[in-house]
Amino acid sequence: MTRRYMKLLLLLLAVSSPVAGSHAESGEAPSSVLVGWDTLQSEERLARSRYKVDFFPLSNHFVSQDNRVFCGLASSSIVLNALRLGRKSGLPQDTRSILKEELAWFPEGGNPFFGKYTPNNVLNSQTKSRVEVLGKPIAINGELRRDIGLQLRQLAQVMGAHGLNVVTRVVDDDADAGMIRQELIRNLETRDDFILINYSRKVLGQKGGGHISPLGAYDEDSDSFLVMDVNPNSAPWVWVQADDLVAAMRTFDTVENRGYLLISES
Repeated sequence: MTRRYMKLLLLLLAVSSPVAGSHAESGEAPSSVLVGWDTLQSEERLARSRYKVDFFPLSNHFVSQDNRVFCGLASSSIVLNALRLGRKSGLPQDTRSILKEELAWFPEGGNPFFGKYTPNNVLNSQTKSRVEVLGKPIAINGELRRDIGLQLRQLAQVMGAHGLNVVTRVVDDDADAGMIRQELIRNLETRDDFILINYSRKVLGQKGGGHISPLGAYDEDSDSFLVMDVNPNSAPWVWVQADDLVAAMRTFDTVENRGYLLISES
């Protein structure tokens, strides 16, 4: 089999692969096919992309969520570490990885824990609590309601509680898709600022509801963005057409539409 034929076969498989979006299961196919991370198309898009400086620090500090709820907490910890790990001292320590009774065997006076952000320590007194993220009712428009996970502004609150500069973009029904695309691209070509998106999986033809993940790159030739999905149990990293990504953010979530955050150090 020639190399040219093999490349063509891989491209055809990538387009038809279930990884590219389970449209039949969701009942709502997007206007284009998602391209899975582990395909030749994905490799080519990342290689030729001129807008991928965020990809490398994000991938270096990438963690996946440990449960069905903490996508926002996992995404927050990735961005915080990408901005601060190795640059700033006094980062919080997550001590949950070693039990107290196990620490009895560690040399006396020693500290086995690293200073870093994790989904277990990104929340604080200025944000929703863990139990509220998990579903303990909170006041919404004067009514106590379960509000599982993080809405867009609640996610912004988490990042702001750590002293970061956060620009919140709610993708309303009249938001201009072209302007959104250009703002995302500008962020992806500059260092030390990152994007977290809050979007609907269903609009992209994936299983599930609202979700949060970082954006890692943009490929101009295919007009697609790389979504670095923090839940590989549900979906891999995928390239999403720009218009489809905007449509997935232009969806209602509890009190207003979803959208994205532009995050940098203050």
